[in-house]
Amino acid sequence: MAESQDFDVIVVGSGATGGWAAKEMCEAGFKVLVLERGKPTTHRESYENEFVDPWDRPFAGQSKSGELEKLYGPASYMMGFRNKTFMAKFEDAPYDVNTKNPFMWIRPGAVGGKSLIWGRQVYRWSDLDFEANKRDGHGIDWPIRYKDIEPWYSYVEKYIGVQGSYENLPQLPDSEFMPAMELNHAEKFVKKRIERNFEGRNLIIGRSANITEAMPDQDRTNCQYRNQCVGGCSFGGYYSSVGVTLPAAEKTGNMTLRPHAVVASLEYDADNKRVTGVRVFDANTKKEEIISARVVFLCASTVASTQVLMNSISEATPKGLGGASGALGHYLMDHTWGTRIQGTVKESFGKIQRGRRPTGSYIPRFRNISAQDDDGLDFIRGYNFQVDSTTEGWAGRASNTPGFGADFKNGVNTPGDWTFTLYGFAECLPYHENKVELSNKKDQFGLSMIKFDIEFKDNEFKMARDMIREGEKMLNSAGLENVKSKLGEMRPGLGIHEMGTARMGNDPKESVLNKWNQVHEAPNVFVTDGACMTSISCVNPTLTFMAITARAANYAIEQLKSGKL
Repeated sequence: MAESQDFDVIVVGSGATGGWAAKEMCEAGFKVLVLERGKPTTHRESYENEFVDPWDRPFAGQSKSGELEKLYGPASYMMGFRNKTFMAKFEDAPYDVNTKNPFMWIRPGAVGGKSLIWGRQVYRWSDLDFEANKRDGHGIDWPIRYKDIEPWYSYVEKYIGVQGSYENLPQLPDSEFMPAMELNHAEKFVKKRIERNFEGRNLIIGRSANITEAMPDQDRTNCQYRNQCVGGCSFGGYYSSVGVTLPAAEKTGNMTLRPHAVVASLEYDADNKRVTGVRVFDANTKKEEIISARVVFLCASTVASTQVLMNSISEATPKGLGGASGALGHYLMDHTWGTRIQGTVKESFGKIQRGRRPTGSYIPRFRNISAQDDDGLDFIRGYNFQVDSTTEGWAGRASNTPGFGADFKNGVNTPGDWTFTLYGFAECLPYHENKVELSNKKDQFGLSMIKFDIEFKDNEFKMARDMIREGEKMLNSAGLENVKSKLGEMRPGLGIHEMGTARMGNDPKESVLNKWNQVHEAPNVFVTDGACMTSISCVNPTLTFMAITARAANYAIEQLKSGKL
């Protein structure tokens, strides 16, 4: 008779990927434990700042000087009064900060993880991305191709809801779309001129996990155009695990969700090459226990999942579970962020834009699409532009409008110019020397902290300079005024798209995971968050993480039902 287990499946992490793993396994009839380091979060009830305006908060929602830095460490730069309730304080989730070159590690501290606060941009990869490593010799070849994941993209998109426009671009496959949000007046103005002047360059609506049609079966109504998503959305207008996949898992009666659960390591049976359980600390009491399961899904986020593997040290795994290849912890990547090109559209269009659309527009990759397209470029791979186009709001117009009475009111209601900004996101190559490793410093549970050693290199800086040249060309050709640009900090972590450190591959000597996201040394452990990525494309990654998770979960279901796991 098989050994008794506490659960069939343990899922570590409750964010975008953890929610999907829990949903799929629970709906297949397995008893699932979801372990989350952060505090409990309940859809709707926990969105305490959702309907609060800045002027209703002390100091208009601003924090005292130095307060956020003290509480949240390097991640404080992106904190606001709406999202900080979901974030982990540095003392609760510490890491060894490299003061000379700090990595900005954004760590949520609540059930739902980054799915509560993400930018909601969702783009498919193409074979241009999956074949990139093989084509130019950087990194190892992916063990999967677009055809392997395409049905899972569709599966995920139909469930979470994705709005966007059908474009039939080979480098950016179309998704299963709800009706697209409309481009604003300035975007339409610039789109017409860019596409006329630059063959192969397109300006499209940003594809996002905001629904434009109600999904009553999930108790979700369409986006309300508030653009306050980072505070949570009681309408269910965007995908979060708290609002979508975790409720589906809970509905089955098969899920146990345990917050304040700090996963330390995995218990490894070397004789049978499998993990037997998960070592967990209660974040409040520091009580330690081992919980057993047939299968473990690591979905704690890129670096957190790798930290669990690296801390899983035993006589059989002296370099951590998955460390035999020498790849564990290495090939850390992030998208470059901060390079921007900005200009002014000196045209009011005679109309005021209504509502606050929760997505920008997008210029898909146009560099190195095919061998003949960009002969002579001094870099490989590519980049995209995410576009922000805004007109001066009524408060700004009021402060700049002279007079009083009817003349003043008319002036405030007269549409102003538009500020049009291109933000460049470039792909980082997989470099062995860009890594995370265990520090000599210990956290409050006696666990080795993580420290980062990563920098962008020549190829990434060359792409950033090309962004500026091409961005300026496009905005000038479209007739914008006051065109200016900035290279930005180019600091890893600012993109909040860290990937790699436990990459997939065909050869166990070069990779941590196989094509189904199983750890080579322990096939009952699946790693399906950003840690598994072998390269990173230039597009936002969360849709790909979720599709990979759904694919791996359904493979695990087959293996469990057949008795192979």
